[in-house]
Amino acid sequence: MANSNTDQYLKNNKLYASGEEVHKPAYPGKQPIQPSRHVAVVACMDARLDVEDLLGLQTGEAHIIRNAGGVVTDDAIRCLIISHHLLNTNEIILIHHTRCGMLAFTDDLLKAGLEGDPAAEKLLGQATGRKFMNTGKASSSPVAFHAFRGQIQPLDSPRDARSMERLEWDVRRGMSTIMNHPWIPTSGPDAVTVRGFIYDVDTGKLEEVMYPGPMGSIG
Repeated sequence: MANSNTDQYLKNNKLYASGEEVHKPAYPGKQPIQPSRHVAVVACMDARLDVEDLLGLQTGEAHIIRNAGGVVTDDAIRCLIISHHLLNTNEIILIHHTRCGMLAFTDDLLKAGLEGDPAAEKLLGQATGRKFMNTGKASSSPVAFHAFRGQIQPLDSPRDARSMERLEWDVRRGMSTIMNHPWIPTSGPDAVTVRGFIYDVDTGKLEEVMYPGPMGSIG
């Protein structure tokens, strides 16, 4: 069944959030190169997310792709195409989370701060609670930091309706990017499924984001 593994991982997450251990950390022995559960996960790099634990993944079951925000970047797409077409995955799980640092800045603000704009430095210092140190240099790389859309909030702010809306926007944008890519099939005999979630770092629980839906405002 198309979503059987994702559904099982949601059951595992309920056990994890209740304090049970599902992931087994011991070395399992020789494994095949293809993920045994045919799953690929795109998740944030945040230190509070242990993807194997919160999904109850065992070694060898899934590909895990992580970056700041769990954003579906060009590199994430590259990984997913390889994961599906060469290594036989057919379920994609996208995970964002509450209190995410990507809610605390905009791309332009961070670039300006790094280049030495005093106003940007001040705002970034207020948002992060640490003195922001500029480099005094401009750079064309990275092209984007992929900060989440919407009005910025202080770093690590508690969950509220506004932050949840912004997280849902970006999850849907990521899902849309995957589902509309010409090299990632979502229909036919080689189709993949794509589901998106928000992980609450204060409860350990995953909450599913419905798609399609709103994908955000810059204001």
